[in-house]
Amino acid sequence: MLRRHSRLPWLAGLLVAMNFGVAPAMAAEPYDPWPGLAQDIFNNRSMNDGAGVIAIDMPVRAEDAAIVPVTLRATLPPGDSRRVVAITLVIDQNPAPMAARFELGPDASVSEISTRVRVNNYTDVHAVAELSDGQLYMTKTYVKASGGCSAPAAKNAEEAKGRLGQIRLRQFAKAGEGPASGAREAQIMIGHPNNSGLQMDQVTQLYVPAFFVNELRVWQDDTLVLSMEGGISISEDPNIRFTYVPNGAKRFRVEAKDTDGHIFQSEWKVEGSGI
Repeated sequence: MLRRHSRLPWLAGLLVAMNFGVAPAMAAEPYDPWPGLAQDIFNNRSMNDGAGVIAIDMPVRAEDAAIVPVTLRATLPPGDSRRVVAITLVIDQNPAPMAARFELGPDASVSEISTRVRVNNYTDVHAVAELSDGQLYMTKTYVKASGGCSAPAAKNAEEAKGRLGQIRLRQFAKAGEGPASGAREAQIMIGHPNNSGLQMDQVTQLYVPAFFVNELRVWQDDTLVLSMEGGISISEDPNIRFTYVPNGAKRFRVEAKDTDGHIFQSEWKVEGSGI
């Protein structure tokens, strides 16, 4: 009997709320960081719908949150005289959301960039293209992954130290294209732990300080193909694959810098250059 009567005040309160049109409390909407990020990263500049201009490709559910593949594509329609001058990748829920900003060489015709990123929580991922007329175009996708920024390094400290700053280049001809004409692909791979600052040393139980590649530049001879400003969201051993159009250069040159001030440089003969 006591248990039954103890419910009466609650029932009375519910009836009063119904009589006076008071709606039950609803769950709060999940926090969306994008408006604040757009203001901070892009100075609150207006953005256009990126359909037909910029595309982003990522798995809906990542197999490994520490190495999530992402491909950015410039998709300007034929006849559009503008060009994409920069692409910014933003992982909204990451501790440092701006993963990378790519600036594209004016004559390189870069139309596709692929890399691997860390994803720390279920999140929207935005790609923003800046065109030569100053307009911004945005697209986004949603990725289910968590823990990527704090995941332990795949390589131990000694192995990582031995590979620090080693740069490799792979060159590919696009299907149906010759080695010195038409669109080609290249891949830059840099040996670097790219520590996020959120990973814990399993022996000392202390956080490993942030230590990552924050600048990358790629040239054909002395002509810029692309540059990257990177952050902690780029995965261990940064790997950048991109399309470009050869300009007759004899050599590829790459320079990378990290947050400790190291400078890494390499150069290679361009395949099919005849030297």
